[in-house]
Amino acid sequence: MLILASGYVVVYPVQQMKGNATALSPEALELVAATFRVLGEPVRLRLLQMLQEGERSVTSLAEEIGTTQPNVSKHLKTLQEAGLVTRQQVKNSVFYGLSDESVFELCDVVCRKLKDRLLAQAGTLARPRRAR
Repeated sequence: MLILASGYVVVYPVQQMKGNATALSPEALELVAATFRVLGEPVRLRLLQMLQEGERSVTSLAEEIGTTQPNVSKHLKTLQEAGLVTRQQVKNSVFYGLSDESVFELCDVVCRKLKDRLLAQAGTLARPRRAR
């Protein structure tokens, strides 16, 4: 069973694999892939990072990123549909906040892996070449 941040519950068959891993159904894999597609946009990652500090208005987010309010609103809507942010209208302003901070755990894993890979590549480049 998979419980999405949006509150939807998706039941999917799993198949036990080697170790503790489980194989997801094609439907569950599509849900996972959809989330990765949402997170595959650098502007959305930046918005999530900014919202980690607390709720923000669309206006303040747009100003800090240096883009238009419609562009920020489009990305925030996508994040909201994915269950990653909340939306609250206060008079003429719209405020967004995080609804699922577990996304930062995923980002931490990816960043650690990138760091390890880059350090390994840098180590390879730093080794002196043998004379032929």
